Amino acid sequence: MKNRFAFQPRYFFFWLLFFGLGRALFLGYQHVPAAKLPAATLLATFWYGLRLDASAVAYVCLIPFLLLTLGSLWPRLPMRSLLLGYSVLVGLVLSALIIADLELYRAWGFRLDDTPLQYLNSPQEMAASAGGAPLGLLLAAFLVLAGGGWLLYKGVVGRLAPLPAWFGRGRAALACLLYLALLVVPLRGGTQQIPINQSDVYFSRTAFANHAALNVPWNLMSAMVLRSEEHPPQPFMPDSTARRLVATLYPLAVGKPAPADSTTSILAEARPNVLFIILESFTSKFVGSVGGEQGVTPVLDSLARTGVLFDHMYAAGDRSQKGLVSLLSGYPNQPTTSIIKFPRKTEHLPHLCRSLAAAGYRSHYYYGGELAFANMKSYLQTAGYEHLTERGDFAQGDQNSKWGAHDGVLFDRILGDLRQQPTPFFVTAFTLSSHEPFDVPMKKHFPGTDEVSLFRNSVYYTDQELGRFLRAAQREPWYAHTLLVLVADHGHIQPGNSSNQSPDKFRIPLLLAGGALRPAARGQVVHTIASQTDVAATLLHQLKLPATSYVWSRDLLAPRPNPVAYYCFNNGFGVVSPQGSLVLDNVSREVWDRTPTATDWQLHFGQAMQQLTLADFARK
Repeated sequence: MKNRFAFQPRYFFFWLLFFGLGRALFLGYQHVPAAKLPAATLLATFWYGLRLDASAVAYVCLIPFLLLTLGSLWPRLPMRSLLLGYSVLVGLVLSALIIADLELYRAWGFRLDDTPLQYLNSPQEMAASAGGAPLGLLLAAFLVLAGGGWLLYKGVVGRLAPLPAWFGRGRAALACLLYLALLVVPLRGGTQQIPINQSDVYFSRTAFANHAALNVPWNLMSAMVLRSEEHPPQPFMPDSTARRLVATLYPLAVGKPAPADSTTSILAEARPNVLFIILESFTSKFVGSVGGEQGVTPVLDSLARTGVLFDHMYAAGDRSQKGLVSLLSGYPNQPTTSIIKFPRKTEHLPHLCRSLAAAGYRSHYYYGGELAFANMKSYLQTAGYEHLTERGDFAQGDQNSKWGAHDGVLFDRILGDLRQQPTPFFVTAFTLSSHEPFDVPMKKHFPGTDEVSLFRNSVYYTDQELGRFLRAAQREPWYAHTLLVLVADHGHIQPGNSSNQSPDKFRIPLLLAGGALRPAARGQVVHTIASQTDVAATLLHQLKLPATSYVWSRDLLAPRPNPVAYYCFNNGFGVVSPQGSLVLDNVSREVWDRTPTATDWQLHFGQAMQQLTLADFARK
């Protein structure tokens, strides 16, 4: 018979093995990046991850160890049933979290944290986003993990042995209390002064290896309980130094005077209509005119030959709601949150809608999905749009996408409404058909049923519907007086399976087109490396409207703009310049993926940008 007082060590060891099994599943599921790691590095993910695993196990063991203490004093407690029931329940919950993380990491590039919680008020959008997940494979993985955990429990833990008759209950309670007290050591990750955090398991210069070493339940708990989103992290440098560096790109952000307004005008009239179309997930990898695959976006590429194309644009962040704020408010993203989650903060942001309304523009915002998703509606209402059209405003039969109304339906609605829209107008439209799960209402143009092929077809569909819309729009009287702004909300890891922090993932197209362009401006290509946040000031300067409140935005058509782009990924940032690119991880505070020609100035500029933008975010 097993010793009663060996139960606690066996129970602790069982959960360590369970988390080890979960890590093995993660590496197997992410086999493409895992295959690039040496065997020694793969093994090191288990070794370095052991401390966070032990900390997570300590939290799991708190209740059972407390029950064992109470059970030593009150023998009527059904200890075996309570311990088994608790273990099964916790095992199922942890298995669900670990399995959910498998697909989220593949899609987002970072381990499960509190990010999905901001979508809980939009269950339909959550379901649509998950529609492309391989549910059968995930279910099989869940059964493997849960079943493997059950076999481990039976083999390692077994049944709780009875308390020996000769061993007093008081002494037994003290022994159990000692086990409970000892949990403090693994719970805080050791006896060191500072409790364990994610940086303690970051051992490699390869991001995926560090991510694999993380413990998913611990990471989620840390994000929910320990992270303080509104306070800037430890500064990299004195603020005076940071301000000096940021002033080279955004002088207004640090209280310096703006350069003289000498933009190159591309408009044939002073107050054209503005049709601002945000294209869901339109990565530059699929846009031939900016160096991507040929034939996926023929309409966009054709427009580029008669418009003004910006071929080195980078998204400021990696989610739709982040791109929305960057484009319409010219505001940078935050590494671990998004300002759109805080209505009291977004109220203090500038907005293109308000700026144009002051100049007499009438406004309308269109989206085929639900604007409650990711708190977008509060942001748009604060912006002052006169009309918001969303999923509920379309006929039930037109809601032909898991997200809502497909882009063909959306463009038809806009075309019909613009015939009665007062001018000048500022109309914003956000597409959705090229979002996961990439199910579009057309015959496949490209072969294949894998994720990349489905994504490619969905981008082709949106481009095709955009072309149909524009051909009809060119016959309308308003088109000759309209500036068309076409830009993506963010990039994508596909095609090519780019890393979460790679500049390739963040590169997007920006195109200015329409009847309001001067003939001499058509066909122009702007090669300046720039950020999504720069669109707002560029547009306002073309309209000869003040842009001084957009302190994190600059005019890309001004003479000799500084060619630099700054972007954020989950808990880190990247900087791109003609000299190359680099990214910095905030957890380890180390540089990753630095090209050989990237300069130290880029690193210091990125650190200064993050430091000052997060300080500004905290003050809002």
